[in-house]
Amino acid sequence: MTVKQIYRKYRHFILYGLFGVVSTGLEFAVFALLYRHISYLSANIIGFHCGIFCSFLLNRNLNFKKEDKTILRFASFYLIQVVCLLLNSLILYLCIDLAHWNPLISKGFSVVLTALLPFFLNRSITFSKRL
Repeated sequence: MTVKQIYRKYRHFILYGLFGVVSTGLEFAVFALLYRHISYLSANIIGFHCGIFCSFLLNRNLNFKKEDKTILRFASFYLIQVVCLLLNSLILYLCIDLAHWNPLISKGFSVVLTALLPFFLNRSITFSKRL
């Protein structure tokens, strides 16, 4: 299989991952700019939402190329992201508070477990033809 064939086959997944890195970078940058001026929880919430907006726009316009039903698609995308955030937080709680794992290892584990879920949910729900 050539690189071009692999890209064609996994295009949505590759771009989703790339846009996820960009969105996460924005989320961290916003957090880093704000946490010294407002509470870290508020900075985290603002950064998280900036990342969601960035990810939605990039995936809607450049990856899945769905420019119809924007409000409905964003609501679906947002709900999926919030569910994944809650799942991620639950995994962190279980790993850190109950299993007493190292927080960095716990964070890495939670990211691995929850990274693929939003891709598959958004591909099959948010950016599907039937929405």
